[in-house]
Formats: sequence, C-alpha cells, structure tokens
Amino acid sequence: MEKRKKKFVWVIVLLGLLATIYFGTGFFVIQPIGAIPEGRTIWYVRMGLNIPFVSSADGMLLKTDTGVSLLGRAMMMSSVIDLIDNKILLKLPYSKTLYKISTSGVEFEQ
Repeated sequence: MEKRKKKFVWVIVLLGLLATIYFGTGFFVIQPIGAIPEGRTIWYVRMGLNIPFVSSADGMLLKTDTGVSLLGRAMMMSSVIDLIDNKILLKLPYSKTLYKISTSGVEFEQ
C-alpha cells in the first residue's frame, strides 16, 4: 500500500507542475524575419497577461480584423515584447511547430 501512496503523490506533484507551467507561463514565437533571421521562441511568465499559452504576432493578428502585415507584425511584436520583457525565463531557438500552433496551421511569408 505504501508504494501506491508514493506513486499517487508523484502523480499529483507532476499534475501540479504541469498546471503551473500551462497556466503560469507561455511561449511567444518570433518567426524568422529580417531583424531576427533565425527567429526565436521566448518562454515567459504570463501571470496577469491576457496572452494565450502559445502565441505569435501573426497568430494574435489573425484573431483581429486587421489581418497580417509586415507593419502589423512589427507593432504586435513590439507590444508583446514590452509586456514580457521583464518576465522572460528562457530564450529558445525558433520552433516552427509552436508557430503553426499559434496560427492554427497558417503560415505567412517572412
């Protein structure tokens, strides 16, 4: 019976950790563009922000009526980076998979 209790405790701890990561942090994907040719994925604390778990400038623009444009992308990236600048946990390489998740599978030219 002792083994079962330990296993149960580990499952609860793991679920708590996953919930904390999902609800407390997020990933912002910067598609490769002229200023950042290799792109970037930023893992940040998103507590208090109204930003999805996985987001990108293009994905956020798709949810508005403005559409995706180079100017819109630059403005959205600037706004989000200003919000998360002091909440960054880790800067990672560009992830095409996370980018496509943020745009519901739609890709845009750089």
